[in-house]
Amino acid sequence: MDAKVYSSRSWKLSGVQLLVALAFALVAFALAADAWAGRISQPLSLTMPLVVCTSISAALGYWAVPMLRALKLGQVIREDGPQSHLKKAGTPTMGAIFFLPVSVLIAVVWSGFAPDTLAIAALTLAYGWIGWVDDWAIIRGRSNKGMTPRMKLYLQIGFAALFCLWLAFRTGDALTTVALPFGVLLPLGLLFWALAVFVLTAESNAVNLTDGVDGLAGGTVAIALLGLGAIVAPTHPDVMVFCACLSGGCLGFLVHNRNPAQVFMGNTGSTALGGALAAIGLATGALFPLLIVSLIFLVETVSVIIQVSYYKATKGPDGVGKRFFKMSPYHNHLELSGWQETQIVGTFYLVNGLLVLFALMLR
Repeated sequence: MDAKVYSSRSWKLSGVQLLVALAFALVAFALAADAWAGRISQPLSLTMPLVVCTSISAALGYWAVPMLRALKLGQVIREDGPQSHLKKAGTPTMGAIFFLPVSVLIAVVWSGFAPDTLAIAALTLAYGWIGWVDDWAIIRGRSNKGMTPRMKLYLQIGFAALFCLWLAFRTGDALTTVALPFGVLLPLGLLFWALAVFVLTAESNAVNLTDGVDGLAGGTVAIALLGLGAIVAPTHPDVMVFCACLSGGCLGFLVHNRNPAQVFMGNTGSTALGGALAAIGLATGALFPLLIVSLIFLVETVSVIIQVSYYKATKGPDGVGKRFFKMSPYHNHLELSGWQETQIVGTFYLVNGLLVLFALMLR
């Protein structure tokens, strides 16, 4: 069925309704997972860190958003994007500064300063710093050209290498085998570390590409984080707490980022959240579950690769090529096909939730 026809006949929810539905679903999932594992009354759980960080992040937003607006830290909208996005120009960005540090700090304290949590937190904040520098360059230059892609990649690889060195020192060869479903083990040896650096940089950039519609990146990452938390809980309860805290931070941020958005997380948030997801998967040996819960981010990335490759392959004598999608990433293609922003976000939330349940079934 044509996307435009489907869009016109499908459900329509407001940003508030989507936020309420997502919050209910995440809390219900956390309660069910804790009840199943018998840890509802324990300090290390999914539910309490999720609720606490959601509440704190949402409350902080009522102070931070006006401050960002007063500082004139407005988003610069790319002119070649969907024309409907031009009205969002000037909306405060770098909103991650009010939910990311506090969520990470609470996670570190709540987990008892566990080594794995400290390392994941350090990588998350390091990637957040990269995104902040990129955002600041964009705002100062009043264009979408912030940090050069090469410099950004070098910094991501550098921090990823440091994280991998820490993993190698802490675990030795214990992580060089990737666990697949049905008890299959894939020994990679030294190739594992090349894969680890790739996963960290790729996941970070994939979430960054997904952050293009009000509430999209924040909600999908919140779902993926909580799902990963439930998956790694039996072996890494400290990392489970980190997942729940950061998921709650994203949910609290959505109080201000749901459609119509009052603030954007910026590269500060999307770069950090992608790095956090990858670091969690690597530190806990949950690379395959990470792949499943991150499939939406992968699809967004692949759509950009297909678009660029197809355009280059079909270039004519005039130097102009054809486009495989109306626009990439894929959520922009859906928007230009007639989908409303809330329909895109709601559909992505639902798909990501189903992916999390599938990953749990394969555990």
